[in-house]
Amino acid sequence: MKIAILLPYKENFTSTDAGAVSLFVNDINKESLFKKTTYIFGNTGSKKILSKNYINLNLNKKLFQSTSKQYVETFLNFEKNLNSDVIEIHNRPNYIRLIKNNYKKKIVLFFHNDPLTMNGSKTKNERLFLLNNIDKIIFNSNWSKKRFFIDLPNKELLSQKTTVCYQSSSKTKIDFKKKEKIISFVGKLNRAKGFDLFGDAIIKILNKHSSWKARVYGDEPREKIIFKHKNLNILGFKDNKYILNDLKRISISVVCSRWNEPFGRTSLEAASRGSAVVISDRGGLPETAKDAIILKSLTSENIYQEINSLILNKKKLWKLQKLNHKNFRYTHKYIAEIIDNVRRSFILNKNVNLFNLRKKILLKLVHVTNFNNRFNGRLHYNTGRRLNNGFIRLGHNVLTVSDRDITHGNKNLIDLSGKKNLQKILIESLENFKADAIILGHADAITKETLEHIKSKNKSLKICQWFLDPLGKFGPDHLKNTKRIFDKENFIDTSFLTTDPNSLSKELKNSHFIPNPCDYSFETLKNYENKCEHDVFFAMSHGVHRGGLKKGKSDDREVFINKLLKKNKNINFDIYGMNNVQPIWGDIFLDKISNSSMGLNLSRGKPVKYYSSDRLAQLLGNGLLTFIDKKTCFNDFLTKDQIVFYNDIEDLSYKLSKYKKDHKERARIAKNGKEIYLKKFNSTLVADYILSKTFNYKSSNKFIWSK
Repeated sequence: MKIAILLPYKENFTSTDAGAVSLFVNDINKESLFKKTTYIFGNTGSKKILSKNYINLNLNKKLFQSTSKQYVETFLNFEKNLNSDVIEIHNRPNYIRLIKNNYKKKIVLFFHNDPLTMNGSKTKNERLFLLNNIDKIIFNSNWSKKRFFIDLPNKELLSQKTTVCYQSSSKTKIDFKKKEKIISFVGKLNRAKGFDLFGDAIIKILNKHSSWKARVYGDEPREKIIFKHKNLNILGFKDNKYILNDLKRISISVVCSRWNEPFGRTSLEAASRGSAVVISDRGGLPETAKDAIILKSLTSENIYQEINSLILNKKKLWKLQKLNHKNFRYTHKYIAEIIDNVRRSFILNKNVNLFNLRKKILLKLVHVTNFNNRFNGRLHYNTGRRLNNGFIRLGHNVLTVSDRDITHGNKNLIDLSGKKNLQKILIESLENFKADAIILGHADAITKETLEHIKSKNKSLKICQWFLDPLGKFGPDHLKNTKRIFDKENFIDTSFLTTDPNSLSKELKNSHFIPNPCDYSFETLKNYENKCEHDVFFAMSHGVHRGGLKKGKSDDREVFINKLLKKNKNINFDIYGMNNVQPIWGDIFLDKISNSSMGLNLSRGKPVKYYSSDRLAQLLGNGLLTFIDKKTCFNDFLTKDQIVFYNDIEDLSYKLSKYKKDHKERARIAKNGKEIYLKKFNSTLVADYILSKTFNYKSSNKFIWSK
């Protein structure tokens, strides 16, 4: 992966005069995974450059042509030969429009200053242009990010393209016993930086505390603010290495800017060297040091009082010094990892596997399934939402597309089924969102033509599907379900089934079994702790979207359950979805299930290896003692100490009676079942498994259902 970094024109990328941007770029590049293939471009008239991978852009200046345009054009001439994968622009939003016209690859913009003060991002339209034409915008503080979004609509949606990445500093061991009685000020010696306020305060401090000294690093040829004292040493401009070394012995550092510092490298570096830090509440300064003293109001008197308090209270001074050093985490390595994560998200679009280089990779996922929005929460507790929770908990950026809600709401005389609108919405969503993968869940309305079009636009895009209905040769709706799962096979990278793939009538390429996931936020009951009104809970439905029983519709489960009722008149059953008892949904379902100590997991048709409806997750996950047919082979994953297996209706009847009487054993197994299912079959693990197989990375998690 090649990365081209373009510095601002005339940015000093030198060992003696480097500014904040150059220091940041150089320090981060040293820790980056891509340091050997990163090239830094700038315009510096010095041979004392910071690193070997710097390329100087010499301009042949043309009359009546802007310097920025010439600078960018010179850079793009180099870029043609370099052919980078990513261009990173630092602190010059006005370069974007010039580059975008000539460059179609990934572009990242770093803001080191207030966006509203910079050419190219001052106006609302300029900032919208940046959001629509850049792959990622990185701010050096939350304050800068908030400034960028002033007056912009849909802030939450638009902010998906942005992130915050603070400045960084090295961290070294500090011997606090070697700290000296020194107070520092680093920066331009002007009013904007508050040097006049510091000077007034420090003269009073040095007069009162004769054993203390002050050191000032900086200059200002345009503004003469002069303070003199025998214990005040004004050193002029010093390079960063010199200052960092000095900060190791400095006890108190003051950063009292009047202007809104976008971040504040000086206070960050002081904290990294274990100084007690006094800062003004301006811009992003409060984000630089967690344990800094923030001035309530910016006056020389307040600065004096805070410094005086630290000098008089040695315990407080010692504590703040140690806290600043201990809690400092914005090291070059830490920040480099954040930036490399952004870069690697682009690599995924090139189908390069770098998952093992870091533990965390953030993906952009489009999840297409029926989220049942139109049923106003009645069908909220479904597998699609469980998996969606899992993807989000893993840290991924998930855009949800509820296919059946869209088709239902877009039916018209031209598009009777609403499917044409669905294809259009999905295509436009992908163009705007630029996803790494599409995850389809029973999304039958998405056409092969749509997937073909999407793939043609982005050949590296991953497409996977999950499917919950039974697929075994002897299961219900075998032919119909088989046709559905194979329908888009040529465009699917991976398939995930709640049936053992070996049970299919023909081979489905790159297919994997997944269990029905439970979810910590859905499965919240602990029925094994309760005295329940009923013994056995069973619920079925054949009118999911209708919400009630469908006349003339029945299945073999009703026959089985009615036989079970006749055989077990001593068992108190609570049954829904049959015998004229309506099915139940949502919180009503949870309320009803909470009243039973045991639950029967019975699926349609003959038992199929590993197949179960999502009822299994609901029963086990809520702490009911759960019964399942042994022929489902779930004993490959679960033991008799976690779930009860039965051979036939006679065996089931015997075990229901047995565990009705044995309260202690019933509660023990039910508790074990809930704990193991929530631990080993939760939605986060299943989501991680789906992505690990789709992107072919080795997860740090173990999946006990995977062979």
